[in-house]
Amino acid sequence: MAVDKVILAYSGGLDTSCILKWLLKQKYEVICVLADVGQHENFEAARQKALKIGAKEVIVADVKQRFVEHYIWPAIQMGLIYEERYLLGTSLARPCISVALIEAARQHGAKYLAHGATGKGNDQVRFELSAYALQPDLKIIAPWRDVEFCRRFQGRQDLIAYAQANGIEVTAKPATPWSTDANMLHISYESGVLEDPSIVAPSSLYELTLDPRTQAPQASKRVCVYFEHGLPTAVEDLASSRVYSTPLEMLRFLNDLGGTYGIGRIDIVENRYVGLKSRGVYETPGGTILYAAHQDLEVFSLDREVLRTKQMLRDRMSDYVYNGFWFSPEALYVRRCIELAEQQVSGQVTIELSPGYCRAIARKAGDKAGSLYNKQLVSMDEHGGYVPQDAGGFIAINAVRIREHVRAFGPYKTEDQQLQK
Repeated sequence: MAVDKVILAYSGGLDTSCILKWLLKQKYEVICVLADVGQHENFEAARQKALKIGAKEVIVADVKQRFVEHYIWPAIQMGLIYEERYLLGTSLARPCISVALIEAARQHGAKYLAHGATGKGNDQVRFELSAYALQPDLKIIAPWRDVEFCRRFQGRQDLIAYAQANGIEVTAKPATPWSTDANMLHISYESGVLEDPSIVAPSSLYELTLDPRTQAPQASKRVCVYFEHGLPTAVEDLASSRVYSTPLEMLRFLNDLGGTYGIGRIDIVENRYVGLKSRGVYETPGGTILYAAHQDLEVFSLDREVLRTKQMLRDRMSDYVYNGFWFSPEALYVRRCIELAEQQVSGQVTIELSPGYCRAIARKAGDKAGSLYNKQLVSMDEHGGYVPQDAGGFIAINAVRIREHVRAFGPYKTEDQQLQK
């Protein structure tokens, strides 16, 4: 009798290691896919761990370059940010990992895809929507939505006990069971003591960044980020004149440098797509620097109304990515619209790094790019072709509706008049 094959999205951590064992006990043949998206992981140890548990095969898929070039870089180009704070590190990795999972499923003729995403989280949606977009006939096994699995395992404490009973080594300890998810763009932390949003996250939690108050260098440092059509093309360390020119090199350099300054830490409560509010702590040093540089050049380069329209589309695209719709007609449409606007975003931005933050301090259009910034026109030392008298008519036309509002509903009340009332 043929045994059904399952592709398991494997991380080597607590959840997926226990799920691997659980799937084996359900009589599936399990092929684990461990996607290397830039996390600091001993992949050989994880591979051996999965084989020891009983996996038929373990595929370590190196997708770092694909992740940076086809997911992170487009996100920087689009200026994606969820709820004004989160740079979507986990959200962007999920469709990239899904591609590797589907490739393995096709290679091995597997009909099932299993993952360890919780039934309360966003990742279940991201993995499954991506899988259905790439291979619509695939069947999903989601243990955290399985009635028997959920009856046996209430959460991480039960998983730890199960792992210990089955001889599975795990890094989580009952005293500090927060979970982490790392990749080239960020590290995220959630669950455990972090589930109480009134409790300050332990300082020992942070892995990518130094404490900006006590450990970061006090002397600032400057880098120059170069863009073409909204995409980063090079990063120059202005102190050493060294230039990093590939996406992987740029991001690694900025992660290391930004991390030493404690840049990119956020501690937020966000709105999950499934309707819950959750607390997450994130470190995104390199991404934060690139976001700041791109945002500055974008405002410098784009027409005002194009910028406003692009910002609305950016917010929609950020929602699409966060909610798991990277592979969707609406995301494809919005991305193409933003790419059209970004054709004008070429140049360079000088960024100054200081403890805990970074800021743009200079910017310049590319040599082959036009510039809407007209120094002569905006100068306070000459008219430069601007006719000041025209402003009177401009103001008068804009005042028509203000005056009409007063005529119809009476004059606006000042603060003093409102208090007297």
